[in-house]
Amino acid sequence: MPPAAGGGLAGPEPRSRRARSAAQAARAVGAEAATRSPKRPARGSGRFQGAGHWALLALVTLLSFATRFHRLEEPRHICWDETHFGKMGSYYINRTFFFDVHPPLGKMLIGLAGYLSGYDGTFLFQKPGDKYEHHSYMGMRGFCAFLGSWLIPFAYLTVLDLTQSLPAALLTAALLTFDTGCLTLSQYILLDPILMFFIMAAVLSMVKYNSCADRPFSAPWWFWLSLTGISLAGALGVKFVGLFIILQVGLNTIADLWHLFGDLSISLVTLGKHLLARALCLIVLPLALYMAIFAVHITVLNKSGPGDGFFSSAFQARLEGNNLHNASIPEHLAYGSVITIKNLRMAIGYLHSHPHLYPEGVGARQQQVTTYLHKDYNNLWIIKKHNMDSDPLDPSLPVEFVRHGDIIRLEHKQTSRNLHSHYHEAPLTRKHYQVTGYGINGTGDSNDFWRIEVVNRKLGNRIKVLRSHIRLIHLVTGCALGSTGKVLPKWGWEQLEVTCTPYLKETLSSIWNVEDHINPKLPNISLEVLQPSFPEILLESHMVMIRGNNGLKPKDNELTSKPWHWPINYQGLRFSGANDTDFRVYLLGNPVIWWLNLLSIAMYLLSGSVLAMVMKRGVQLPVEVEGLSRVLLRGGGQVLLGWGLHYFPFFLMGRILYFHHYFPAMLFSTMLTGILWDTLLRLCAWRIAKGIHAVGILSLLLGTVYSFYLFHPLAYGMVGPLAQDPQSPMAGLRWLESWDF
Repeated sequence: MPPAAGGGLAGPEPRSRRARSAAQAARAVGAEAATRSPKRPARGSGRFQGAGHWALLALVTLLSFATRFHRLEEPRHICWDETHFGKMGSYYINRTFFFDVHPPLGKMLIGLAGYLSGYDGTFLFQKPGDKYEHHSYMGMRGFCAFLGSWLIPFAYLTVLDLTQSLPAALLTAALLTFDTGCLTLSQYILLDPILMFFIMAAVLSMVKYNSCADRPFSAPWWFWLSLTGISLAGALGVKFVGLFIILQVGLNTIADLWHLFGDLSISLVTLGKHLLARALCLIVLPLALYMAIFAVHITVLNKSGPGDGFFSSAFQARLEGNNLHNASIPEHLAYGSVITIKNLRMAIGYLHSHPHLYPEGVGARQQQVTTYLHKDYNNLWIIKKHNMDSDPLDPSLPVEFVRHGDIIRLEHKQTSRNLHSHYHEAPLTRKHYQVTGYGINGTGDSNDFWRIEVVNRKLGNRIKVLRSHIRLIHLVTGCALGSTGKVLPKWGWEQLEVTCTPYLKETLSSIWNVEDHINPKLPNISLEVLQPSFPEILLESHMVMIRGNNGLKPKDNELTSKPWHWPINYQGLRFSGANDTDFRVYLLGNPVIWWLNLLSIAMYLLSGSVLAMVMKRGVQLPVEVEGLSRVLLRGGGQVLLGWGLHYFPFFLMGRILYFHHYFPAMLFSTMLTGILWDTLLRLCAWRIAKGIHAVGILSLLLGTVYSFYLFHPLAYGMVGPLAQDPQSPMAGLRWLESWDF
């Protein structure tokens, strides 16, 4: 056929490209078929093969549950972080408000499991080693083990869908089943098995809806897309680490939509439907579920508890048993009012003073000013005009409200000394000024004058109790009143340091709000009017959690680890026991599996790079090799991305880190190992001998089982001599000096 008019020499070129693309596509399809289905099954064998697949999945699931529930009741005492998450489950049962740096879903589910299994929430969970005695703890452990048991079937199905290879899926399942670290984390009252359950559910759902791409808007397509969104909400609702799987699903969705955008056979209306469906299932649905989790959280925890002080005064007003609950106080601040002032930074407390002086050599020897976390009469201050000594509570004088920009004095009610600052250095923080109590019966000097400012307000605005965020700027030095959060020595009663900082940048440590407010000349209003709305509670909860996460620093002599330690299994974590008479549990990955995973990552990067360059250059590969290469690059690339997203962000974190933070990434590296070795062994079988694949997979499975036989006491518990003793069952297995079992 001649070229179209005006086409010239350009006409044949697109056709040749299309022909080449079609040939490559046909070759890829043929490669897939040749690689995964070398022989056409006999008629009637499909049903038998399907039954075999289901039987193998059932076997994998049964073995997973058996290993996770074996000796679940041991030890019969608190292990490691059970002291935190078991206690938080008790708080939910008792409806007592508490604070944690993680979102609430995991703890809510633990509390629900305890409640449904007969636990009454009375065990104190004080410290590791405390015996459970008659208290019912198996429901909470069993729930975590139940979710942890599903990680293996989820990984099996994910790899099977990515590769269409039963050996690859079976190898992945075996590696996870017989990993001592994954087993240990699944047997205790922890957030990790709950988090990993939702992460793996999201990965499996994402892979499944990808496989339904040829049937868009069908029932299975909608089911897996919706389940992906539900799983994302679950992962984020347990820990903020869930953001990493959200990022992975988001990148997959962008790539998917970009591919659809380039398909000219799809109309713009259909493309719009695809975009809307993903926005609905992967944005709106997870967001709605995530907010619903917090709505349940704040509804259930309606009683005052140990978490009150971390939140604002307005938030505390909604908690039964808190002194602000159902209270009535004047709404606007006026001169003569007796007030307490609370710092907005988490766990700082109230502006406080007491009759004790700063010791000799610590600034001026004047009255101490600190912050204190608890309610106390020494937290009370009287707000006065800077240039008037008359009593503003005199009934003959009109009420005068305090406004943004006013110059004030704060007189300590118990000692009648004014809040004061000067150029003396603060007791602990260099380049900050000392804050003291000064004067007699409210009479001092100009260093007692402060300008009150409301954040983001105009001059002349009234100051609202609880709601207004204020700063106190010292008139003489120009510094801002704040608390550094540093603990004073015993002479300061181990309360927190208050300073006047010359650095005027608005930080939470220099922002305050008025909490208690007493003024007989003003009408009271119910604090219910001032209680925050749900969006405000949601925002405040996240701000407090983020600050709490950033504030997690290692304590003295606390064992921590670094991200580079994790893939090499450098150092474990003691869950229970320390000496030869204790029941000892030690969190450590099966070294054979972990080092195989590490080797597999390196081999994948090398082999994947070579194969990608060969295919990009258009080198003609045998059909079988090309099909295997595509499986390795696509399936392996997906799980390698998951590993990187769940691992490398920890290098950027300033908070304290532990070994168990690596386990979500370990799930992905294990799936990569299953995909890589199955593919490489198939290539060897194609090139050398067909039996190599079966022998290789069988060798890896047997090696995994034997390594579990050697190291299983780490997970199921050890009693007797330590590993250094030749009589110990672990003698000779301490391959690294850093392993402390």
